Amino acid sequence: MLLQQLLVTLIVSGCCAYTAWMLLPTAAKRSAARRLAGWRWPAPIQQRLLRWAEQPGGCGGCNRCDNAGPGKPSVAEQPIRIHRSARR
Repeated sequence: MLLQQLLVTLIVSGCCAYTAWMLLPTAAKRSAARRLAGWRWPAPIQQRLLRWAEQPGGCGGCNRCDNAGPGKPSVAEQPIRIHRSARR
């Protein structure tokens, strides 16, 4: 029973940490990655942290969102048409 609770706690904690990381703004991710990169980690983790620490901020063209840049809409603008129904 204790092992099961420990595993569930580890899984839920990992999911919470992943979700928090994905929702953080890029500037906060860079700052956290810089701090964590100062610790001793295995080589693959250290390289990933250094890559995250050097990420460009703002809209750096990462292709992760639909934003095509300032002043450039990602889709053509179309007027909104409102149709009244015949029923009342």
